[in-house]
Amino acid sequence: MVHLSVAIGRFFEALLWALTRGIGVMAGWAILAALVLGMVALGVRAMWRRR
Repeated sequence: MVHLSVAIGRFFEALLWALTRGIGVMAGWAILAALVLGMVALGVRAMWRRR
């Protein structure tokens, strides 16, 4: 029974790490997209001001 408990614990630990990694990747892409959008907005604003 002890071995089954350890196996289940390791399975849930691996599952938790996989979910955390996936969420971290998605957050990273969201931050990158926000930075790119901000840079584009600044560029458009600068071009609009020159007119």
